[in-house]
Amino acid sequence: MGATRSVGRTGRSPPRDYAERVLKISEEIRDAIVAHARRDHPDEACGVVAGAQGSDETTRLIPMLNAARSPTFYEFDSMDLLRLYRELDERDEVPVVIYHSHTATEAYPSRTDIGLASEPAAHYVLVSTAASGAAEGPVEFRSYRIVDGVVTEEEVEVCP
Repeated sequence: MGATRSVGRTGRSPPRDYAERVLKISEEIRDAIVAHARRDHPDEACGVVAGAQGSDETTRLIPMLNAARSPTFYEFDSMDLLRLYRELDERDEVPVVIYHSHTATEAYPSRTDIGLASEPAAHYVLVSTAASGAAEGPVEFRSYRIVDGVVTEEEVEVCP
């Protein structure tokens, strides 16, 4: 079985007002996502933040391995993805955030990212390590909704 980039559909529909939503994320999870992006630089990092079924709350970070091991592309390994979804089902969780990093460009979804976005209810977080690489320094941390090829940036509220 080959690797796949797409995170399968959970059957969740995007909230009606998804374009006006805000990603609320703890400082701890935000910092862990940034640390993962720095650690994997110069390759793109990727992962999921899970939350309870029916909620938009980010509760558990699940860093994933970029099976492509590429600075310009990421993909979730199909077996890792299968294990992830089984675990999410067992815990009554869903992927609230799907994240990855861009290592040489801004934190904005590429055409490939948009085309492969398959979770209409998820927040798609992009972290750009272009300015600082693996070192401490500035990064971009942005969140989007991607539904039917339409990208809508949303505010990120970092909670202590």
